[in-house]
Amino acid sequence: MPATESSEQQHKPHAVAAGVSMRDLLASCAAATTISTPPRLPDPELAAPPARRPEAA
Repeated sequence: MPATESSEQQHKPHAVAAGVSMRDLLASCAAATTISTPPRLPDPELAAPPARRPEAA
């Protein structure tokens, strides 16, 4: 194998995402983040029991 052939092979990119648009790539990253993020804790003000009302006479 000539030296020029081996040097050409070394300069090829390692991984090419052929056929994947930037929009699809960003959408998949956003979906993965949404799925892997745990749900938020409830707001303490909304989780408190309602104020007691006076009882009817």
